[in-house]
Amino acid sequence: MKKSNIYSSGDKRKINLDWFTDKVYMKDISSKIKSTNQDIYHVYFENGAKTKMHVHDGNQILIVTKGTGSLEIFKKHGTSKTNFKIKKIEKINLNEGDIVHIPSNTLHTHGSIKKSVFSHIAINVLSPKSKAYKTIWYESDFKTNVTKII
Repeated sequence: MKKSNIYSSGDKRKINLDWFTDKVYMKDISSKIKSTNQDIYHVYFENGAKTKMHVHDGNQILIVTKGTGSLEIFKKHGTSKTNFKIKKIEKINLNEGDIVHIPSNTLHTHGSIKKSVFSHIAINVLSPKSKAYKTIWYESDFKTNVTKII
């Protein structure tokens, strides 16, 4: 059994800045507690920062720990894997204490709303078919077009 604290210093995970729209920080919780069936992160979004469009091959659970944010779900139109049309089908406002489940292969983005700091714990549940959790990140205009895989 391992114990840790999400507010302790250190354990920041190096992130790919191309996956976010502004300043985001991430702490790797799963490595601290030696979790093997899921990847767990505490993610901090500064004012207006959010993830780029992405899909996961496993389920994801978000638990909001601070601030106000949103989760936006999109539908893909077209057969290309790298360049396709999108349409927003749902926007969910997220507040401290909210918990949301994102099914695998759901095209989405999440993060803070303008002028709000936002953080959540992300639990990425590993697919039984995979030994590693996989995420595909996309460049998009967040409205109608995805232009490439990042």
